[in-house]
Amino acid sequence: MTAFAELLERAAKLAEPGGRRLLGITGAPGAGKSTLAERLVTALGGRAVLVGMDGFHLAQRELERLGRAERKGAPDTFDAHGYLDLLVRLRRAEPGVTVYAPEFRREIEEPVACAVPVAAEVPLVVTEGNYLLLADRPWSRLREVLDEVWFLAPDENVRLARLVARHERYGRTHEEAENRAHGSDQSNAIRVTETMSRADLCIGSVI
Repeated sequence: MTAFAELLERAAKLAEPGGRRLLGITGAPGAGKSTLAERLVTALGGRAVLVGMDGFHLAQRELERLGRAERKGAPDTFDAHGYLDLLVRLRRAEPGVTVYAPEFRREIEEPVACAVPVAAEVPLVVTEGNYLLLADRPWSRLREVLDEVWFLAPDENVRLARLVARHERYGRTHEEAENRAHGSDQSNAIRVTETMSRADLCIGSVI
């Protein structure tokens, strides 16, 4: 187990004045990435802002056009080049320029453009998503942009239970939620877990 206070102390060092830094939090679906990222950003106050990878989901209409709707959440259902370009802009932190990032809204299952303002003076951007450590291009270039990447790897039963509960919370039946968690989500989870060795820090449960 890892104490949240320890993680906050490590993130606070990245949020010290003197330039823009980027912290990535990754792990399989249901690992708790967004929860940890939100806790860190809240605790750091105005020194950090959260920009999620999920804001770069392709729109549902485009997924259907490409025949990828049933695999939503797989690497090729994101605009990876757009995500990389945004992180490069965020790292540059041009003085006086606010960069606007997209945000994924689960209640509508769609990304919303320009929903997250990132002011130039904010020293730390926290970003979270499944594929921050993939070796395939263009995902592999993310590692060059991120100062640190933390990998969340909770107990597998806990992760799956969280994932099923999340799917149910957003309208799926229990059977549909189970099928999704053990189907396409699990395929993505296996691929993500293989990238763990590339992380700067591996975390089990957070207390």
